[in-house]
Amino acid sequence: MSADHPQSGQGLVEYALILILVSIVMIIFLLTMGRQIINVFSNVITALAT
Repeated sequence: MSADHPQSGQGLVEYALILILVSIVMIIFLLTMGRQIINVFSNVITALAT
């Protein structure tokens, strides 16, 4: 049973690395596209208000 333990630990590390990679990609995406996304939502709110 102790042979399975290192594999499960390795799986957790792989999931953590994937989550970190996805987080970094999302941060970079939001930093580069954030202003444009805010402008789109502002335009929608303005259009709905009229």
